[in-house]
Amino acid sequence: MINGPPGCGKSTLAQRYADGHPLALNLDLDRLRSWIGGWRDDPGAAGVLARAMALAAARAHLAAGYDVVIPQFLGRPEFLEQLEDLARGTGARFGEIVLIDSKDNALRRFAERGRQPAGTPAAQAHELAGHRGGNGELAAMYDQLMAVVAARPSALVVPTSRGRVDEAYQDLLSALSREAS
Repeated sequence: MINGPPGCGKSTLAQRYADGHPLALNLDLDRLRSWIGGWRDDPGAAGVLARAMALAAARAHLAAGYDVVIPQFLGRPEFLEQLEDLARGTGARFGEIVLIDSKDNALRRFAERGRQPAGTPAAQAHELAGHRGGNGELAAMYDQLMAVVAARPSALVVPTSRGRVDEAYQDLLSALSREAS
């Protein structure tokens, strides 16, 4: 699981992990939700359905013996607990990585992503994130994330900043290898 504020690089690092690990599944919940017809009309219900589908897909993939990486902002612990239970139930190891930048930088990065030309991966990710409440909503999300991190001491925090993708990826791999030992 790769958690973190919107725009911090979760999807980029998840894809990089999947590309470097044969048959690993990059299970992006925002993309999965976008496959549900009319998701914009009821994003809450679509999100619940996407999480249920993700659990089923992750269960099948883990049971087959392959890695699953889920890049998603989670500001409440319930889905994290479901993923942890799923991993334990399939005999897989659960790794919880949280990408963190300062609140100001996180807000700036998310705003920059929204200004990208339509159709670019960054613009599509911005739309899929579906945050329409502006900086106030995003600041509250950041605070929720910090509360989750404080309540989950086993979460591995990886610092990230704009333009530091290679370093963040190496930090992520190091954190996972430390956790495994």
